[in-house]
Amino acid sequence: MKPLLDAGYRLYARRLRAQLAAGDLPRHVAMVMDGNRRWARQMGFDDPKVGHRYGAEHLDEVLGWCAEVGICHVTVFVASVDNVRKRASDEVDNLMRMIESVVAEQLSRPENLWQLHLAGRMDVLPDSTRHALKLAEEATRDRVTEFHLNVAIGYDGREEIVNAVRSLLEDMSSDGATIDDVAQRLTADQIAAHLYTGGQPDPDLVIRTSGERRMSGFLLWQAAYSELYFCDVHWPGFRKVDFLRALRSYAARHRRFGA
Repeated sequence: MKPLLDAGYRLYARRLRAQLAAGDLPRHVAMVMDGNRRWARQMGFDDPKVGHRYGAEHLDEVLGWCAEVGICHVTVFVASVDNVRKRASDEVDNLMRMIESVVAEQLSRPENLWQLHLAGRMDVLPDSTRHALKLAEEATRDRVTEFHLNVAIGYDGREEIVNAVRSLLEDMSSDGATIDDVAQRLTADQIAAHLYTGGQPDPDLVIRTSGERRMSGFLLWQAAYSELYFCDVHWPGFRKVDFLRALRSYAARHRRFGA
């Protein structure tokens, strides 16, 4: 029975891929990787924290799907500032270990296509996690590639906007601008250039797994006109057909900016 199911799955995935051939695909996909612990409970694991390992390992596979269809910019929401500060310490410690030993290690491999960009407050992370991510970012910095991955960790969307405005004001002040000058010259594009994703296109599509239908402060500025897709599957169980369905849904929409 399993070989038959596998063959049916592959056939369905090919059909979905063929349906996308003539459609518009997003340049930038953002993903909220939600539901790791719920997936582990659903699968019968005694320790739900094991879901973090499966979720971390699954990221590499999903990035492969993105590269396969030509999506060159991806942003993943790993953990918010509140996640790091307010969740149980053993859960946070486990998540950070998975980021260090799986995510940072995968991205650092020479054969990996993706250039890593960090988005968030590194100062709220444990020293070992911050060090592992910084090493991975440095290892990919000179990678000749068109594929860019933003890892949002220790992230808060409102804080990002405040920090972007602060950084812009500091730059303008150092150039001799007064408050009146700033008030007259300030533009949305100037603020956008100081966000963590400055210089990259805004996400066209935001996917959230696990059935939650909220943004949780993710990319509040950048996702103002993004199409949203909510998937009931938990992140470690997010399949290629689920990904292709999200792209099919995006391709079928008529985007209306500002309305």
